[in-house]
Amino acid sequence: MPAPLFNRLALIGVGLIGSSIARAARAQGAVREIVASARSAATRRRVAELGLADQVVETNSATVAGADLVIVCAPVGACGAIAKEIAPQLTPGAIVSDVGSVKAAIVRDMSPHIPAGVHFVPAHPVAGTEHSGPDAGFAELFVGRWCILTPPNGADASAVERLAAFWRALGAKVESMPPEHHDLVLAITSHLPHLIAYTIVGTADEFAEVTRSEVLKFSAGGFRDFTRIAASDPTMWRDVFLANKDAVLEMLGTFNEDLSQLTRAIRRGDGEALFTHFARTRAIRRGIVEIGQDSPAPDFGRVHPDLPVESLPRPYAASDE
Repeated sequence: MPAPLFNRLALIGVGLIGSSIARAARAQGAVREIVASARSAATRRRVAELGLADQVVETNSATVAGADLVIVCAPVGACGAIAKEIAPQLTPGAIVSDVGSVKAAIVRDMSPHIPAGVHFVPAHPVAGTEHSGPDAGFAELFVGRWCILTPPNGADASAVERLAAFWRALGAKVESMPPEHHDLVLAITSHLPHLIAYTIVGTADEFAEVTRSEVLKFSAGGFRDFTRIAASDPTMWRDVFLANKDAVLEMLGTFNEDLSQLTRAIRRGDGEALFTHFARTRAIRRGIVEIGQDSPAPDFGRVHPDLPVESLPRPYAASDE
């Protein structure tokens, strides 16, 4: 196994992403030691029980002492205050990063508190599930997924490459881009889909002529997938939409225009317009599969239960007549 890339990793927040980083870093030998902190005592106890860190401490400041890599795994809205809190204890030469899905706000809120001599390299591992908490993580979460680095102007190139090497060791593919461009890209690929999912599931819940039991019982594949997305951490997504407000509103405006066109096509019975639109979007799905970002297996690769034996047709026999 290669030599560790970092001596001490400090994790502030050990939910799905933080616990997956801990598991993957340990499995790959990417760090010599892991120190972690979490906001609640219950989470800290669970992190210790799971053995995710060599030390679990009560304060964020204590977590970063002596660490050469600090990753803040907290909701976007909390990252500025955390940066201010840990600043006095940061080690010169250390790299400070995060995992938030909004980057311009992170740069704005955290950068002013990062002392000279400490390298600030924001990051966004584009991976996750609808589950949260330290039990939800797994070491393979980042394998084959993208991690986007958004280093501020003037960031140390060697520090950026060290962090990129860390994420590659965890199985991720790494790309860099400006924070503002990242936010525009993620607004359409992640943030708007979540907003739509939350809306559709909420609409179904409010639709008086369809009971909740019917919504649950007869949910087809499309609605079922919306409910999976809409089950994501509400605190995290509240902060995402507030922090990336401008890009989300821009994409939402474009979406509303496209939705109006489809509404008009349905109202006018314009099957050709509908077919053309659906064919174009189907090609996008195929492209996602072709670059390895999802499985081509039917029904998104879900495992289905075996067909009950009693429902299988019996072979024909003369005695059946």
